[in-house]
Amino acid sequence: MSATPGIQLTAWEIGLWALLLTCAVALTVQMLRKGLAEANSDAGSSPGALVLHGRDLQRQELDDPEAVSGAVTEPDALFWNTFAGLVVIVPAVLIPALASPAVGLLLLALAVAAAVAAFSGGRKLEEIRRNRPENRPGFARTAAQHDALVARWQEYELDPGKSIDFPEMCDARVPQTAALVRALQEAERCRSTPGTDYPRAVEQLAAAMVAAEAAAGVQAGLAR
Repeated sequence: MSATPGIQLTAWEIGLWALLLTCAVALTVQMLRKGLAEANSDAGSSPGALVLHGRDLQRQELDDPEAVSGAVTEPDALFWNTFAGLVVIVPAVLIPALASPAVGLLLLALAVAAAVAAFSGGRKLEEIRRNRPENRPGFARTAAQHDALVARWQEYELDPGKSIDFPEMCDARVPQTAALVRALQEAERCRSTPGTDYPRAVEQLAAAMVAAEAAAGVQAGLAR
């Protein structure tokens, strides 16, 4: 492709096209990656779940037809996002290429590099997001159980009556209480540390709580 006479690009214009191209490619790749991931997730749903989802849509259609229409046409967003990205990307490469084929090739290479960087960067960010402790499966339920156990243990420290009746619950020299303190520390560590078995740590905390209360005679004391 030879340069088109009459079309000249200054350095700042080339930089502007490069910036526009990089942003358009990065956004388009991210939207495509997200859309394909959601499509694959929906395709992996069980037939039973799909049937139930269809029934839910039928029931919802009676209450909110516009919401159901938006949910049904959601896959079209992938096409339109791609189309919108290409509307910006193609001219951002072709127009400078008409002025200078070398600049066009440079921008094309920049577009490929931006696409690769956006895809790999998006995957890394998604992996980081999935590995966040609060995003682990069942985290909310486990955290609620953990908080309840911590509050249960704190009652023996903050309630004067329980502190007097069951002093062993605050005495780390008692083996069961020492084990409870270690279980509390381990559960707290697993709560905020990625890659740890938080549910198992909370289960062990619950078992340690029961053992410490039994050693302190909590059940016998409450029965009196």
